[in-house]
Amino acid sequence: GVFDGHVEPLFEGGREAARALFEVYGKEELEKAVDSTEYRPGFACTKCSYVSVCPVLKRAPGLLGIEDRQRPRRSWSPSNGRAYRACATRDYLRRLNLPVDWAIEHSPTAERGRAVHDFLARRHDVEPQRRCTLDIPAGWIDAKYRLPDDEQLLGLQLLRHHAAVCPLRHAEPGSVRVEPSLTFIDEDADIIVITKPDLLYRDGDSWVWREVKTRLREKRWSPDLLEGNPQLALAVLLVERGELGGSRTRARVELEVLHPGGADLEVIDPFTSSVRRAAEAVLHEHVRDWHTDDRAIPRPGPECARCEVARWCTARAVDGAAQ
Repeated sequence: GVFDGHVEPLFEGGREAARALFEVYGKEELEKAVDSTEYRPGFACTKCSYVSVCPVLKRAPGLLGIEDRQRPRRSWSPSNGRAYRACATRDYLRRLNLPVDWAIEHSPTAERGRAVHDFLARRHDVEPQRRCTLDIPAGWIDAKYRLPDDEQLLGLQLLRHHAAVCPLRHAEPGSVRVEPSLTFIDEDADIIVITKPDLLYRDGDSWVWREVKTRLREKRWSPDLLEGNPQLALAVLLVERGELGGSRTRARVELEVLHPGGADLEVIDPFTSSVRRAAEAVLHEHVRDWHTDDRAIPRPGPECARCEVARWCTARAVDGAAQ
């Protein structure tokens, strides 16, 4: 409605209809919210007065390589890190939860990637857990995704390639955690670190971190897989530090790349000193400037055309010129 005045009603009905819906869908959830004693570490930890005594928030001092507790406590995630590297203002505007440009945020390519991830998450989460096969149902796309026919066919192809490298081939029964939200506090920097692996699973008594990427074209990754990828860098350090628990024997980070030509599986050993140093450098590079930035100065340029929050930025570049 902020953009064009268009409004999509969420409910149209009278008092009794609302009451009936509440009885079915709202009452039990409200009771859970009021009576729950569950701890849920996450973004709310930045404003919580009980962080220092929280029994479930995991401590990871030194994780980000910064020793400075003079700044206000904030949260950081690999997604924030990538947005900030592209443009400081982009990260700032995203954190304000402003409406995004739907055409950019939900482009066919982006939606296809989300739809593929969503299908894999749903399939991996089914009990009993079984490795994926080539049998992908015709209606594999969840109703919330709107994809043109060519993107649907490509997504179907990518999912079939996944079967060859499905991690459930090695996972211990009942050990798979699908897209878990992991939250840590780096007490040296007073930063809440939040990340969401695509998949965690146990190989024997060791935890394995699996990330999945989709690509339109086959592309061999460079020897330095961590370059510019804070999610993998963070995964390497968390596994290397033993923050996930379990044995170090088979603990590793895996990158699965699905493309029209097949599936590539890259295995990253977090216990190799050169890999650890590279991960530390990548993570520090993504966090250092953001941590001390008070101004979020924009960097207008070609990327503005692909920025989902550019309409809120008065410095955005339009047709090659900054406004």
